Amino acid sequence: MSKAPLDAKAAHIKEYLGTPTDLKSADVHDIAIGLADTLADVFALYIKTKNFHWHMSGRHFRDYHLLLDEQSNQIFAMTDPLAERARKIGGTTLHSVGEISRRTQIADNDALYVTPEDMLAELRDDNLALTKRLRKVHALCAEANDVATSSLIENWIDETERRTWFLFESTRPVFGKND
Repeated sequence: MSKAPLDAKAAHIKEYLGTPTDLKSADVHDIAIGLADTLADVFALYIKTKNFHWHMSGRHFRDYHLLLDEQSNQIFAMTDPLAERARKIGGTTLHSVGEISRRTQIADNDALYVTPEDMLAELRDDNLALTKRLRKVHALCAEANDVATSSLIENWIDETERRTWFLFESTRPVFGKND
């Protein structure tokens, strides 16, 4: 692809969607991409968490069902602030479900049945992956001196680590044993 269409696209976005900011345009571009990639992971994790919430079964049904409902609500609460942060600094964000599927690193699970233990372990690992993605975008923001986005991400890292902790504790086979 030649550079001219990319320059024209960037000029069009700046003219119609650009928001004034003191951040460098290259930093806005990189941060907006990082936020959109993170948002794709957040949407995918939300749907997977709801899927497992809806299909939970077994003797700990009530506890796990409520845990996943609480976690899915927390995950969904990240979506609008993530997208709006990209727009506040003059970037763009996701446009479609197709874009979410192309950008996410969270794998779907369409199995007809997943054991409760496997559901929780998979979500634990997915939350760990989201933490890693959030830290990567945080580093971009810190380098660009985008303190507002950094601050939001710090809170989301804390929330994601808490979800990971709860899922980890719920999947331990023996009290006191770490696997």
